[in-house]
Amino acid sequence: MGRGVRIVMGVMLGALALAACDRGGKAGPVSVQEAQQKAFTNGSVAKNVRAADTITAFGRFYAAKAPRATILLFHQAGSSKFEYNDIGPRLAADGYNALAIDARAGGSGLFGENETVILRGKPGTYLEAKQDLQAAVNWARDQRLPIFIWGSSYSAALVFLVAAQNPADVSGVLAFSPGEYLDEKGQVARAAAQLRVPVFVTAASTPEEQQAARAIFDAVPGADNSFYAAKAGVHGSSTLLKDRNAAGADDNWRAVEAFLAREVPRARLR
Repeated sequence: MGRGVRIVMGVMLGALALAACDRGGKAGPVSVQEAQQKAFTNGSVAKNVRAADTITAFGRFYAAKAPRATILLFHQAGSSKFEYNDIGPRLAADGYNALAIDARAGGSGLFGENETVILRGKPGTYLEAKQDLQAAVNWARDQRLPIFIWGSSYSAALVFLVAAQNPADVSGVLAFSPGEYLDEKGQVARAAAQLRVPVFVTAASTPEEQQAARAIFDAVPGADNSFYAAKAGVHGSSTLLKDRNAAGADDNWRAVEAFLAREVPRARLR
């Protein structure tokens, strides 16, 4: 292990199918109607943030009864805030406020309507979406709770850049299937090397995803980081959804919740 990093090893299932880079899991796209109906019945409320260029990033907020931290949830490409229709309520039940936003690098094809993309008239690039993530951090700063940022696929790359640029605000990072998805290769690993907060990384159970995620994880300094090699994992945050990862969702949730249970109390003492 060498660096004292906690490594959580699962049995690698090479035969487990991985969807293409930005198509988490095997289930088909969720209809707009289905996603929106679920959002109106899962306890979330509308909460929007405004980026530096004045574009509104539409969001859904999940409130905990006695919040211990704020978790900012960012989706994968072709996706929207509705990627977190099931994840947000569970985090709130665990005692964490959660805000899922529609970043401009997204779409309505996977989990339902991305209102930010609709407002702009077209999707933005991955790097352009970083200002939407920053807008969420700016909002969370005023909540006066530890801030953990959570990325899925391309946004799992961006969270390292955002955390590096907000060292006084971000208390932890969770990255689901990160990779060097940006045009400037090595940019994500260089940002990861600047972090001084605990990091959780996981990826789909394929050698390619594991290698890409591990390369970024290995750049993170410190001894409070967790690389979770899922026994059964799929791309992005879908690894926690039973309808997309029936074989591994429960185990993967346990790893995420253990990381948060360990690191949120420490962040509150910093």
